Amino acid sequence: MEKYIEAATAQFEKLLKEQLARAEKMASAEPPKDFASLDKITVGLCGGDGIGPIIMKEARRLLTELLKDEIGSGKIVLRDIEGLTIENRLAKGEAVPADVLADIKACDVILKGPTTTPKGGTMESANVTLRRELDLYANVRPVSVPEEGIDWMFYRENTEGEYTLGSKGIEVPGVLAMDFKVTTDCGTERIARAAFEYAKNNGKTNVAIVTKANIMKKTDGKFSKICNEVAAQYPEIKAEDWYIDIMTANLVNKAIRNQFQVFVMPNLYGDIITDEAAEIQGGVGTAGSANIGDRYAMFEAIHGSAPRMIEDGLADYANPSSIFKAAEMLLRHIGLTAPADRLAGALHTCCDTEKKVVVTGLADGATCKEFADYVMSKL
Repeated sequence: MEKYIEAATAQFEKLLKEQLARAEKMASAEPPKDFASLDKITVGLCGGDGIGPIIMKEARRLLTELLKDEIGSGKIVLRDIEGLTIENRLAKGEAVPADVLADIKACDVILKGPTTTPKGGTMESANVTLRRELDLYANVRPVSVPEEGIDWMFYRENTEGEYTLGSKGIEVPGVLAMDFKVTTDCGTERIARAAFEYAKNNGKTNVAIVTKANIMKKTDGKFSKICNEVAAQYPEIKAEDWYIDIMTANLVNKAIRNQFQVFVMPNLYGDIITDEAAEIQGGVGTAGSANIGDRYAMFEAIHGSAPRMIEDGLADYANPSSIFKAAEMLLRHIGLTAPADRLAGALHTCCDTEKKVVVTGLADGATCKEFADYVMSKL
């Protein structure tokens, strides 16, 4: 047993030093990229795994149509990035192969299909790796149900919590296993500021700070404390502390759920509760997701690679709505408001009002391409 304790102590020392170095690097980060000042913006397109290449093919076609003037003038470049597949990652033993990461870093923003994470073993999620390598600290997910007055915006901390060291835990075989949760002052301050700045700039009056600070006293306690310190700088916005378990219940409580506006929370809680919120909107296939940092940004579907659809021969019936909404968020992020508004209007018609072509994920519904054709006809 003593050898496991010594090994665990050495491993924890190494992890602690790495996280302290990360915190120091955050404190001296470069200023945010100004897209308006760029002569050329490169948009990387990554297919991913499972249904990813199928929905991304339609997303590329959609962007090519929406941005034909910008592409023609050279303002926008669409660049296909190969190799972010489970087969290539396993073959190279890297969550994101070095050559693929270099291609991604050569872009300004990324639109990405879902990627598969192997069960067990030590290979990290490609998403977790990209969020860390590109310092994409804010996962931003909007959810809207107009007929119920629901207009939610979720700000999930993206680079810390339980996920940042998810593959680096400690195990004593046959006895116990331990994973680690990380919360830094700088990491918490910047996600809190992003949420409150969004609220201020979009006329929102309420921000819910969601933790389990009554139990996770060091990490979630720090998160709550710093969020409230940031909130004090925005006196026009009401900040409320909520525990994740009761907030999960609040979102299915029709009597009160439309009172919430903006949410800010640590990584794991945000992963879970945004899927719940997306299901309320109409399913995880209907929600887009943004991963935003100061230098890079990555936009993706909220759902996974859907291996069951692949196994059942239903891949062509995958719903591209989520990746289309992610594309809309990408366009807004780089300042292309007019094409983003065109896409938002088309999606509203196709998904909320007219609904002439419906994707069910089964052979009785429309195919991915048929739905994409429908959206493009409404641009």
